[in-house]
Amino acid sequence: MKTIFSEKLPRILKNKKRLERELHLKISNKGRNVSIKGKPEEEYYGEKVIEALNFGFPFKEALSIKKENFVFERINLKEYTTRKDLSRIRARIIGKKGKTLRVLRQLTKCFFEIKGNEVGIIGDPERIERAQEAIIALIRGSKHSNVYHFLEKHQIKPIYDLGLK
Repeated sequence: MKTIFSEKLPRILKNKKRLERELHLKISNKGRNVSIKGKPEEEYYGEKVIEALNFGFPFKEALSIKKENFVFERINLKEYTTRKDLSRIRARIIGKKGKTLRVLRQLTKCFFEIKGNEVGIIGDPERIERAQEAIIALIRGSKHSNVYHFLEKHQIKPIYDLGLK
């Protein structure tokens, strides 16, 4: 049984039945602490899904951690820069009217969310590494066009099985 502190408890309680059904867990709460009980693998996925919901991801994207074997990662802006104006760095990551985040989402096929001084990423383990590199490059001041070019150049090619030996 694991216990997780939840900042967005109403959001979890509203979807409690659906979370229990999808994750095969028993969820209970005492104050702001959410307890999950189930098999160890299910508890792990439950913990990651609840972390993603607390971070601010939509319910569908948070559940993709379990359904599609995605990974949830966080990047702290302060770890990669010494600048004091973190609002400007957040603005670089978001872009005009959210354009940068949309382009990053299309190129990496990952989900992004910004909360305070952290960037949350949900995606395939192979793709999430490139997404992290792109976010870190933007934090450190790389041009947007260079980051987009890097992502286009390092696209993961799908593997087609033709049944041949």
